[in-house]
Amino acid sequence: MTTGDLAEPAEPARRGRGRRAAGIVVAALAGLVVLALAATAVLSVRIDGDSMEPTLHDGERVLPLPVASGEVGRFDVVLMRTPGRDVLLVKRVVALPGDQVRIAPGPQQGHQRVLVRRAGAGRWYEFTVPGAADAGLVTPCCAADGRRSAAPAARTVPKGKFFFLGDHADRSDDARTYGWADLDAVSGRVWMRTWPLSSAGAVDAGVRLRPSREV
Repeated sequence: MTTGDLAEPAEPARRGRGRRAAGIVVAALAGLVVLALAATAVLSVRIDGDSMEPTLHDGERVLPLPVASGEVGRFDVVLMRTPGRDVLLVKRVVALPGDQVRIAPGPQQGHQRVLVRRAGAGRWYEFTVPGAADAGLVTPCCAADGRRSAAPAARTVPKGKFFFLGDHADRSDDARTYGWADLDAVSGRVWMRTWPLSSAGAVDAGVRLRPSREV
């Protein structure tokens, strides 16, 4: 038997080892995908109700990103604990500590405007969510504790608190019901929609500010 005869089986052996290695890699990647999907299912939060339409819809699932109280931003969609109750809500941050906020009648009868003045100085801005239902039933605000009131009044958000609303304000229990919320009550910023898969992707800020004639 020659030296060449001994070397012939080496190439098939290498191909066999390569296929086994590729199979291990594919299996490992598949396992990671399964783990990622399972983690997403466990960590995601189901949207119940229509108070955040048109941004989020009933039955969708979203993934919150943990944030510290000092990282909460104006107009973020957040996962938060209900003031005074151990219930989780998904709502939008409208005003931060030091901001002024009020809900006052607009030019159309029955229409209310959400007005925000950053840091309590300068111009008032009207806050809207494009595509949201007309806020014809939104009651005036705010009382000293941030809840709805009989007449519109500008209030300054206290230190460590924030004012929050649902994007579909007509159908939302929010600060007008519960009052100011603690920044510490925010457990995460909603940044991704994970279900349904056809709508999966980043959750857009989806807000519009325009200067108001309020003084």
